[in-house]
Amino acid sequence: MKKVHSFSEVLDAADKLTLEEQEEIINILRRRTIELRRKELLQEIQETEHEYKEGKCKRGTAKDLLKDILA
Repeated sequence: MKKVHSFSEVLDAADKLTLEEQEEIINILRRRTIELRRKELLQEIQETEHEYKEGKCKRGTAKDLLKDILA
């Protein structure tokens, strides 16, 4: 069974690594977060496209949006 560590435990463990190992962890985490953001963005795009197809939203310019808000 996997043990889940607290944030501070992870940081303490990272302090025990060499500088090179810490830099590699940073690089790995950066790549993972970029990939997660891409997946989130893709999900949002798919949801927006679905809502648009269902007529729940419409296209327009910023001027159109302001006009709708102020109406």
